[in-house]
Amino acid sequence: MTNSKEQPLIYADNAATTRISETVLNAMIAVLKNEYGNPSSAYRLGTQAKKQIEEARQQVANALGVAFNEIYFTSGGTESNNWALKGAAITQLKKGKKHIVSTAFEHHSVLNSLESLKKQGFEITLLDVPPNGVLQTEQLTESLRENTGLVSVVLANNEIGTIQPITEFATICRLKGILFHTDAVQAVGNMPVDLRELNVDLLSISGHKIHAPKGVGALYIRKGVEIAAFMDGGTQERSRRAGTENTASIAALGIAIQEAVTNLSQRITYIRELRERFINGVLRIGRCRLNGDQTLRLPGNVNISFENVEGESLVLMLDMQGICCSTGSACSSGSLDASHVLLAIGLPMELARGSLRFTFSEDNTTADVDYILAKLDTALKKLRGTLPIV
Repeated sequence: MTNSKEQPLIYADNAATTRISETVLNAMIAVLKNEYGNPSSAYRLGTQAKKQIEEARQQVANALGVAFNEIYFTSGGTESNNWALKGAAITQLKKGKKHIVSTAFEHHSVLNSLESLKKQGFEITLLDVPPNGVLQTEQLTESLRENTGLVSVVLANNEIGTIQPITEFATICRLKGILFHTDAVQAVGNMPVDLRELNVDLLSISGHKIHAPKGVGALYIRKGVEIAAFMDGGTQERSRRAGTENTASIAALGIAIQEAVTNLSQRITYIRELRERFINGVLRIGRCRLNGDQTLRLPGNVNISFENVEGESLVLMLDMQGICCSTGSACSSGSLDASHVLLAIGLPMELARGSLRFTFSEDNTTADVDYILAKLDTALKKLRGTLPIV
């Protein structure tokens, strides 16, 4: 891509957000223009809007391999995570279960929800993560107690992209009567996600990670699982999530997730080739390390720590060359603190502060990868003092 001044614009921060697809955008505009009735209204304009929502619910359900009435629409991944954790915690407390297990490298929407629950008297265990970023089954098993009511482990980490053995974890919890939640915001659209195999009770997704607009997401609640309602109000979302539905964005999410699972294996193969080309090129530059397991990771995720540089400075220098990447989660981009994910896998503070995340999509090309590698090499030499900054 190029901007108006013909400078290349290379977008490599798809874990932060994705470009809305043309198909999704056109469908969304059509709904905004033509299906603007309140979905709760009984007249035709309202019932047409309601039909858009239910069609999207079926599309999301089909993509995940579940029943349509197990899908509830939300404002995004953060709300889905908040609702899953807080709603499940309340219902499990009624059974005398106030212990919750999670990991130290979850998204902030999970960690801060758990911190809120801790202030309400819940007992929280955050498991340490091995250096490769993949939690071991034994770690989880040993953390469970008689009063454990809920476990939440991210399916694919948002910063280092490592994929967890969620099916094993969820099966263990199911046998013990413990509810299991997974944050699948980064996973859906980047790897196969079939809830018939995952065996989880609750799963969160977000639209803007799969080429839908920001401000829409969904929570899967397995049939028979009881969690407290998230908001009080009307009877929307079968009385579990009040508020007039965002019809256009919900319709967009349905189309986006349908596109996301179409030809997924081919896209994964293509994006993984870009990832490997980039990893090999960066490691040849030297004085750096790949964070997280090299194979048990999302196809487009590359998180690299560079010696003797500040990540923020490197991001700014690459931005001047038209390259978009990040130092970690976009939700904490206003902070200069080292990534909690990288500290959780044991990186020293200096290396953690010198880390960048590049996340590729099917929109990227090998030319993009080679351009980033060239500009990255130059920027590193300048920051390390071997080339003058001009």
